[in-house]
Amino acid sequence: MQASSGLTREAPRDPRCATQRSEGTGPELRVQRAARSLGLNFRVNVKELPGSPDLVFDELKTAMFVNGCFWHSHPGCAGQRIPFPEDGAKRAFWHEKLIRNVLRDERVASELEHLGWRVVVLWDCQTRPRAMLIAALRALQHVT
Repeated sequence: MQASSGLTREAPRDPRCATQRSEGTGPELRVQRAARSLGLNFRVNVKELPGSPDLVFDELKTAMFVNGCFWHSHPGCAGQRIPFPEDGAKRAFWHEKLIRNVLRDERVASELEHLGWRVVVLWDCQTRPRAMLIAALRALQHVT
């Protein structure tokens, strides 16, 4: 579709996908609250770094991504199942979309590591129960 400026516009976003937040999600907020409770200093959604990490711990030179198990294909997690088992076309669409997400995640992690950052991924399923989340954040403090 051509806009009046002559630029090509993307197709409209699926309304179901449009409701998915990219910032301030429940899992991200749980991680932020837990990190604050441990006295960790961090910045949120740092746009100047590749991939805009969800939390950046400057003192630890660590970029953290809080990934949804479905959207980022958490291996072995029940939350990463592709919907529409009977519809091959929809299944193929989701399979390709999720593969692109994983490849982007790998590229972003590589870029950050090349810049000297340590990359940590916390999965949605690891943010509950809280004890598991606290243990993961404490481990972060003790890695040099």
